[in-house]
Amino acid sequence: MEALPPDCATALSEAASNAMANSRPYLAIAHSLRDGMVRTYEVLALPTYCRWSGTLIGIYVNEQGAQYNLLDAIFSTTGDGVIALLTIRDAVGNPVDFQIAHHNQAAAKLLNVPGRSLQWQRLNTSGYLLGSEAVMERLRAAAAKHQSDQFEIEHEDRCLRLAVTIFSGILSLVISDVTPLKRREASFRLLFDSNPMPMWVFDLETMAFLMVNDAAVNHYGYARENFLQMKVHEICPKDEWDSHARALQDLDETCQSERHWRHVEADGSELCVLTYGRRLVLDQREGYLVAVADITERRKAEARVAHMAHHDGLTNLANRALHKARLRDALEAGGHAPGERVAVLCTNLDLFKNANDSFGHPMGDQLLQQVADRLRCEMSGNNLAARLGGDEFAVIMTTDTSPKEASDFAVRLIRTLSVPYEIDGHQVVIGASIGIALWPGDGTSSEELMRNADMALYRAKEDGRGVHRFFEPEMDRQAQRRREMESDLRRALADGEFELNYQPVVDLASDRISGFEALLRWRHPKRGMISPADFIPVAEDIGLIGSLGEWVLLEACREAASWPSEVKIAVNLSPVQFRSRNLVQVAISALANSGLPPKRLELEITESVFLAETEANIAILHQLRELGVSISLDDFGTGYSSLSYLRSFPFDKIKIGRSFVKDLAKRSDCVAIVRAISGLGRSLNITTPAEGVETTDQLDRLRAEGCNEVQGFLFSAAKPAAEVEQLLLRFGASASRAA
Repeated sequence: MEALPPDCATALSEAASNAMANSRPYLAIAHSLRDGMVRTYEVLALPTYCRWSGTLIGIYVNEQGAQYNLLDAIFSTTGDGVIALLTIRDAVGNPVDFQIAHHNQAAAKLLNVPGRSLQWQRLNTSGYLLGSEAVMERLRAAAAKHQSDQFEIEHEDRCLRLAVTIFSGILSLVISDVTPLKRREASFRLLFDSNPMPMWVFDLETMAFLMVNDAAVNHYGYARENFLQMKVHEICPKDEWDSHARALQDLDETCQSERHWRHVEADGSELCVLTYGRRLVLDQREGYLVAVADITERRKAEARVAHMAHHDGLTNLANRALHKARLRDALEAGGHAPGERVAVLCTNLDLFKNANDSFGHPMGDQLLQQVADRLRCEMSGNNLAARLGGDEFAVIMTTDTSPKEASDFAVRLIRTLSVPYEIDGHQVVIGASIGIALWPGDGTSSEELMRNADMALYRAKEDGRGVHRFFEPEMDRQAQRRREMESDLRRALADGEFELNYQPVVDLASDRISGFEALLRWRHPKRGMISPADFIPVAEDIGLIGSLGEWVLLEACREAASWPSEVKIAVNLSPVQFRSRNLVQVAISALANSGLPPKRLELEITESVFLAETEANIAILHQLRELGVSISLDDFGTGYSSLSYLRSFPFDKIKIGRSFVKDLAKRSDCVAIVRAISGLGRSLNITTPAEGVETTDQLDRLRAEGCNEVQGFLFSAAKPAAEVEQLLLRFGASASRAA
């Protein structure tokens, strides 16, 4: 085999190997190339076993068909036209014409001429496309400079690309039909230029902009010529140039940006964009097509949504969710230095409800906004102010958090929030109370800190408002007792632990009992008798006062029905009972079930009934009056008193509170107030009882000032229902039972 030419050796070796591998005859086709001529052979390999020397291979070679010229075969089968041109020169050696020495069939087809007419044609006289002045000029220039050239010409409805190569004075002209390519490019340009999405093409080697569409020019504000003088990274702000360059190095055939890029407009403003791209070849240059989606407004909208999710819509302060997250982060980051603290301040506005009810909710909203502005002005460092809801605010102090600094800040904040507010020409005066809890001493979790700060706030409001208080362990014990009371209250009514005592009301004109006031008592199985001052506010807070008040009214009416017909029963109503809107039905049911005449029932309310939903509550009072029930205004002059209440509703009685009666002998102002209320009652034909009478001196003074009725320990403490008959006999009232 080594003695054979390489092509022959390869063909014979492969045929023999395949015959040996298959152990059967193997037929192959082989080619031999000599002087540009190709010959084709059949090669048959026959394996034969020989007992003396193993397997022998016999190979038979037969020439198949006629030989042919390889170059002619290639040229004739290619879709491109190939023409060999001889250069014809003038007397001074300049190329003036060309003669076709050789061509393939594809050339004749592309030029749309008979193949036979091309051979030995001179281009100047051919009348064909190649003889046009535009083509001749390019061919002469290539021949004169001995340089290759490539150009395109339009022929009929086609676009032909002509590539000229020179060797040994002969011009090789390759003609390619690039019409489909040009049509694709035209379609691309049409889509590119008219696309409403900003698009550009940049050179992958130089990173220079090659093309920009109208949408990009309009969107970014750069003139087209300025765009085409820029590098692609210059569309980004300088702080992103490095990351942009790294991203360009990793470009694939197609890409979609995994991050939001910042782009700079001509006026310096920034856009937030997503980019999409793909590689392409444009005018024989490798480029990258980029489409830009402007998501600036979407990002702003997302930012607004994110902001709204973490900020209060009215005041733009942090909301409860953000406050909770920031407090948790502050606690997790704290503790790096000995003695380091985080302070939580819970703030509640004093008298805000009065201002809101008096001036209306729109002005109340403006007031909250001004409060938020003042809070913001007091924030420094990483401190955060938040609105938790209603008129409740909170502050997280992560800097300057010693007890003294927290106290100083609270004093300053109360002073700031208490300065009068100017709203729509009205001066509004409110205040603030603050509760403070310090981490880690007052709690190790955000929930525990907030709970303890809230307890400190509750103590501040109990201590007169407008002050701040730090959390103390005793507050937690009190809160625990309150939680126990709440739990006990929920079962007390069902277990029959409540009872009514009755305190007599004495008519000063007749010195006889005119009625009794029903007073609720709770006899706890373990803690004994619990004062209404302790459990009534809790019952109101947990929503139990409705069912409890209904039981009181039913029980009092049932008991009073057995008294003499001239003796009345007075029952206190909680302002909370008015919210249920079924108070009138409860009163009707109590009267109907007991048989008590409506004129013998007095319902006592306090001035706080008029502080919320005044019109609706007055309507309920009128409905009760229409039943024949008397309405009494309790503790007149001790709350948020307003003489307009007496104009809003015709009360049957206005009671003088025990706070005025207590100091009658010591303070002249109390005497003046009692005199004024009594005189007001006489003028309006309203009875003026006084409660809390404990001495004969107080009784004499009240009688002198014109009070109509009195009650108090001077006559009797509140007694169980079983002792009412004895009281009636003692004070001379008729003991005969009502029919």
